[in-house]
Amino acid sequence: MDATHPAGTVFVDHDRLRAIIGRIFSEAGSADAEAQAVAGHLVEANLAGHDSHGVGMVPHYIQNVRAGLLKPNTQSAVVSDAGAILVVDGQNGYGQVVAAEAMELGLAKVLEHGIALVALRNSHHIGRVGAWGEMCAGAGFVSIHYVNAHGHEPIVAPFGGAEARFATNPYCCALPAMGDRPMTVLDMATSVVALGKVRVALNKGEQMTPGTLIDQQGQPTTEPGVMYETPRGALLPIGAHKGYGLALMCEMLGGALTGGGTSHPRHERSTNIINNMLTIIIDPDRVAGDDIFAAAAAEMMDYVTDVRPSDADRPVLVPGDPERASRTERRAGGVPIDETTWAQIAEVAESLGFTPDTGDATG
Repeated sequence: MDATHPAGTVFVDHDRLRAIIGRIFSEAGSADAEAQAVAGHLVEANLAGHDSHGVGMVPHYIQNVRAGLLKPNTQSAVVSDAGAILVVDGQNGYGQVVAAEAMELGLAKVLEHGIALVALRNSHHIGRVGAWGEMCAGAGFVSIHYVNAHGHEPIVAPFGGAEARFATNPYCCALPAMGDRPMTVLDMATSVVALGKVRVALNKGEQMTPGTLIDQQGQPTTEPGVMYETPRGALLPIGAHKGYGLALMCEMLGGALTGGGTSHPRHERSTNIINNMLTIIIDPDRVAGDDIFAAAAAEMMDYVTDVRPSDADRPVLVPGDPERASRTERRAGGVPIDETTWAQIAEVAESLGFTPDTGDATG
């Protein structure tokens, strides 16, 4: 077993994986288009290197379908349309579907007005937020996204706190391609890591990096299992008070301003994952002018990446570069899935009437 194919890991061709995951959602009641959309989004997250938001979410999604918390074949509904401002309700449908619908509506608005504000509320888990930034950037626009979550127990402690009050509250900002430079997408949890990365570490039998978690007594720990016990520990905000402040703003803008609700305990808590997202989409041609923006941005990107690196073997990157490298590697060599996560996915598939075949000979 070589270093690129570690023991306890299966490597699945991305097309095969997409077909397996799509069949799971289809067997769980989704129409074919929805099943393929959700599967495609999850596999793309794995390809981008964000396993926390990839196919490992499948057991949780199916659990919520069975509990009636996630509603297959549900489309978004426009609550209000005030020119450049849209409020969209996801109606507890698959986030990979209703968020895409909300972004399509926003892109139509920005073509008309030069700017659009889309408040998406009451969506089931929208997956990797960077995908929605990429969608906007691919259309030639700048976008900013503030996201919160409720429906489950909080998992992130505020700075200085010994217990959780937030979800991981992602922030995303995306820029379109500029000259020879591809799109730039900053997509980050406001916690040190996303909870899914803790799940991956637990499934792999690995410890977390110090400074990531606190236990039930509010003490630092590297044991991922504290997040899956009752009572449980908490993730820490990234950048101490700075990440905490950004998480709070995501709660205010993504949750309170959209009308979708915050992580306050007055909202029912179960296994649900309700995401709300406030998105601002900007046409750069209506501001500085597309040519001016692209030239200035590309110039600055070159200036940043041309710096002498502190480690000669590790050049300075910009947001989006690691994802592009991961996609190239995983499309060629397969998507790595730890054996525990794969066993959980296989168990779900078997409960729906079929046994998935990875086609892998290295696990």
